[in-house]
Amino acid sequence: MMTTNEQLNDNILHLQAADENQPLHDEAWRKSIPAQVFLNYFFALSYHIREADDAAGGLQHLPFFRAHQAELTEADQAAVEKMLLNCWSTEYALRATAELGNEDYLRHALHWTFPQAYHAVTAGLQAFLYTAGVRTNNPSLIRREVGRLVVRNAYPRPVSFYAAGSYGDFSIHRLPLAGYKAGLQIAGKAIDAQAQIGQFLRTTRKQKAAAVRQQVQANPNTALRSQKTGKLLDKWTAQHWQQITWRLGYTTIFDLLGRLRISQTSREIERYVEADIDFNLFHHSLLDIVSYLNGIHETYVAKALGLERYRELVANLPQHLQNSFVAERLRSRIEPVLTETPQLGMAA
Repeated sequence: MMTTNEQLNDNILHLQAADENQPLHDEAWRKSIPAQVFLNYFFALSYHIREADDAAGGLQHLPFFRAHQAELTEADQAAVEKMLLNCWSTEYALRATAELGNEDYLRHALHWTFPQAYHAVTAGLQAFLYTAGVRTNNPSLIRREVGRLVVRNAYPRPVSFYAAGSYGDFSIHRLPLAGYKAGLQIAGKAIDAQAQIGQFLRTTRKQKAAAVRQQVQANPNTALRSQKTGKLLDKWTAQHWQQITWRLGYTTIFDLLGRLRISQTSREIERYVEADIDFNLFHHSLLDIVSYLNGIHETYVAKALGLERYRELVANLPQHLQNSFVAERLRSRIEPVLTETPQLGMAA
């Protein structure tokens, strides 16, 4: 879910401290801070992907990818192809909205484009996981498994970063500039983008830790209690947080995208719709991230299915997907990798 009112207020206080030169007397600007922070986060992800995406850090150089194989029955292949069709149709809808380009329309489109971006990536991720032997619709299991894959270097450099550790002692990996203070400006340099992504990882992991604590404490069989009174703990020390850290898994870009899940009836979305931000930039940032991640998952699936089977699937897509971004990614991203990638024996 998106940030709660309390967390939004935390963001405001953080940004006030980070940049005292901003015109805080401007009430409209103040009200736009939460939405601007969210835009900054996703633009930073898009910026970081573009800046860090090079041949040396690509899929074809990852041992995990080079070893990826799958034994799929016809039923398995049909299941994977259905997941891809769901992925592509959702991305098609997201692209159609972004291409309209009307600022006012894009403002109100957040009600559906936020969840569309999340579900488009999730459907493609499920197709990839299916070929890796992970076959589940459970969101928690999906996040856990993809977190492990990120740590195992199944993803190229631009999206291989992650956060780990217990509440109050988070560590961020593969994002060397993440420790710098994030500002309120759109990222213009690598340090800006990584600082904002680092903040996004920390706040997201903080939310997850709080949610896990609530879940643990709501269950009499798992709740942590005072050794003196036997009552539920209401004040947690670092040691208590450490006891539930294993339940968090790793926090990755997929957890960040999970922040886009929001009910259309939620009052929080109105804080974004009414904000004074660049909605066109927001949608195109989301689309860049979705396209990049879907391209990775499609390449894994094409390798598992076999390039000829994948080409046949793309050639026989429904009318709305014919000669679209799907075929373009096949031509520009998938075929160059699969026609140049040597094999490395057994599947990972």
